[in-house]
Amino acid sequence: MQGSRIRLTGIGEGLESTLQTTLGGGDSPLLVLQALNTIFPELNRSTLDPEPIFGKAIETQWEFEKVSLESFLQLLHEQRILDTALDAMSRGLDGERTMFHLSRQAAMAGKIAFPIPGEQPLGGVFEIHLSGNGLIEWLEAATWHSGRTQVPRSIDDERAMQDDGEASTWH
Repeated sequence: MQGSRIRLTGIGEGLESTLQTTLGGGDSPLLVLQALNTIFPELNRSTLDPEPIFGKAIETQWEFEKVSLESFLQLLHEQRILDTALDAMSRGLDGERTMFHLSRQAAMAGKIAFPIPGEQPLGGVFEIHLSGNGLIEWLEAATWHSGRTQVPRSIDDERAMQDDGEASTWH
């Protein structure tokens, strides 16, 4: 049944999506691009900044628009972290827009990790911005799984992850 379910991508669905990341200090542009392509394989840069050398730190920002979320959403399903994703992706919700972070270090290993708000994880983050009419419904649909037929979830419900990243206890 799962194979017959429609999977969302964020493209052509009335959603604007951008991804930003800041490279600073000793961040290797090549390694950051590899991490990026693990989760967002269609994103590319025509030229890469030179690798940092001792005494010459880099400071640059990359930005991508109209980012397909297809591979990202597929990884959420494969890693079975859809409820966590719903909570993390909706935490920065403000009307019809939201912003969330993904760990670049986890991306290097092909994993999705949402850093605890306010913390800057080792290796930096990818910052994702989503906006559009019906964003709340889109987030709930994009992270839907069959377990929600028995235990329904919605944004900011009593089962949402706590601010420190701990799971809510419920029965």
